[in-house]
Amino acid sequence: MAALHNNMVLVGILVTLFFTAHADDGTATFYAQYDPSACFGTNTPTGLIAAASADIWQDGAACRTRYRITCTDGTNLGTPRPCTGQSVEVEIVDFCRNCRGTFDLSQDAFAIIADTNAGKILIEYDQYGLKSTGTSLKDTKAQGMIMFQVAAVPHLGGMDD
Repeated sequence: MAALHNNMVLVGILVTLFFTAHADDGTATFYAQYDPSACFGTNTPTGLIAAASADIWQDGAACRTRYRITCTDGTNLGTPRPCTGQSVEVEIVDFCRNCRGTFDLSQDAFAIIADTNAGKILIEYDQYGLKSTGTSLKDTKAQGMIMFQVAAVPHLGGMDD
């Protein structure tokens, strides 16, 4: 029984590492005109938000999806080291039809991860958590964490023993 429990814990750790260690590469720019948006019309939230490029947008499926974004480097010589070393978590509120990047971040979000003088930066990003509505589980990483939590619960005994 102890060996089975140890194997389940090992599998859980491996699943967790797989789902948390993967990030995609892309680019980010920023914008200041947030309203109206494709997801919210004229009731667009402000703050840490982003517009998604066509690859992320997926015909509107990205609305209200959350991403964690980290600057990895600059794209121009004018700002050689733009990254602040921080990450930002944003919610997709709009579609960026003619994006010059993977994400078009709000200026507030961009400023957390990079010097806005850079204009465009290289990033790593991953989707996380639930959509902001809290009603649908979109993130496979979150699903993996839930499966790990269920699988790692040991049998504590009960009436069927």
